[in-house]
Amino acid sequence: MALRLARTSAEAHLYMELHPCDACGEQQFEPADSVIEVDGDLASRYAGPCPGCGAAREFVFRLPQQIIMPSDDDPRFGDNRPSELLDAAEWLWVADVIASGVPPDQAGLTGEERRLARIDLLTAASALSEVLKFAPEGADAVPADAVWSSRGSEIYTVEPGRFRRARLEVVRQTYLDLASRFAN
Repeated sequence: MALRLARTSAEAHLYMELHPCDACGEQQFEPADSVIEVDGDLASRYAGPCPGCGAAREFVFRLPQQIIMPSDDDPRFGDNRPSELLDAAEWLWVADVIASGVPPDQAGLTGEERRLARIDLLTAASALSEVLKFAPEGADAVPADAVWSSRGSEIYTVEPGRFRRARLEVVRQTYLDLASRFAN
């Protein structure tokens, strides 16, 4: 079986976070990581015991040809290709979860809290950029076949209108505009 590509370590870690332990459901996982070779390709291997039940856990992802180094000011999950790890609706869910934790305004926030809110909004915008990568050139929306997970299928079925290109672009730009307001 061919390994799926993790375009950045952030994408790999997000994937692991979204896939809890099969034995006990524990989401926390602090694996040791290493670079290995699998079928002639370089790969990242994340392995270690589940902190909940001790079961051995392992994730192995193909590495990209060019390594992307995200930063707080540019929290990217990948290059211009759609993700092989998360489907379009999972990326939308990630954006929703991250953005929902941001305070509605800056009143009473410390400088550090404003900085973290800004990073969260930039990260939510980046997750929406990932959703948009699934929309074919010239298409008005992300197609249903860009969703393959059970979580994603549920989201897409309930709210297919959220996958329209124009709507995704407006929400993404709104997050970027809000992020600029949280700058120190």
